[in-house]
Amino acid sequence: MDKITQTARYRQSLIHYAQKNGVTAAAIRYRTYRQYIYRWMKRYDGTIQSLEDRSHRPNSHPNQHRPEEIRLIDNMRRRNPNAGLVVFWVKLCERGYKRSISGLYKFLRKGNLMGVKLRNPKYVPKPYEKMQYPGQRVQIDVKFVPSSCLIGDAALEGGYFQFTFLDEYSRYRYLEAFKDHSSYSAAEFIRHCVKKFPYAIECVQTDNGSEFTNQMNNLKTSRPTLFQKTLEELGIQHKHIKVYTPRHNGKVERSHRKDNEYFYASHKFYSFEDFRKQLAIWQYKYNKFPMRPLNWRSPRQALLSFPDV
Repeated sequence: MDKITQTARYRQSLIHYAQKNGVTAAAIRYRTYRQYIYRWMKRYDGTIQSLEDRSHRPNSHPNQHRPEEIRLIDNMRRRNPNAGLVVFWVKLCERGYKRSISGLYKFLRKGNLMGVKLRNPKYVPKPYEKMQYPGQRVQIDVKFVPSSCLIGDAALEGGYFQFTFLDEYSRYRYLEAFKDHSSYSAAEFIRHCVKKFPYAIECVQTDNGSEFTNQMNNLKTSRPTLFQKTLEELGIQHKHIKVYTPRHNGKVERSHRKDNEYFYASHKFYSFEDFRKQLAIWQYKYNKFPMRPLNWRSPRQALLSFPDV
């Protein structure tokens, strides 16, 4: 509903009085000019909305865009329908346009000529590859222990690291504590995993960290790391995920999020030995907890029930 001002009501009352008693009497009664009354009587069409003030905005401006500039903008917009404001302004300036970017913005908004932003292409993930038996492929990653969990002497030792082994078939995990995340520690960890895991390991999938590979280090050398040499010695295939794509190692990354929520958020460590013991207890609890991807069986149950699934 349109808003009706007091001024419009005043003008309507003035006109009604003038129609009954004459313009001169109305001018005297309302203390105004006869020309004022005649002007509004001419505009009055029986509705109070016709007595509202019209826009005082001028129909033209001395600094408005010239016809040749408008043609340039129209032609450029037709050829660049998706260009943003800055890109579009730069392209115009390269062709002789002299207006400011704010002036161009106002013109484009007024003429509804703003660029139409294209939608980002939707990410379509590859079909999920399910493992058929334990050890077919495992994921290994390193988690930095939060410094807020380290108390006393533990805070002075420079930080601890959690190496994580996760079997993709059963979600069974093996965790081990280390004081560094070097290639030597990774090699020691995979040897321990081979001894602890009851099935043969065919393929190990890791990210491109320096503890696993030299592909991303500053030297850019193809020389294998100690971890890769150990895998070759054990007859295990090494698979790298795509660079800067941690979702390809999603199972172990998801388990690290659980570590944050249910372990590191509520535990403190006073020494490396204390951390190692608490981590072993957490590993036992994790492997005994039912999971929906395993039809509400625990990783330990899924591992021990193979192949009688």
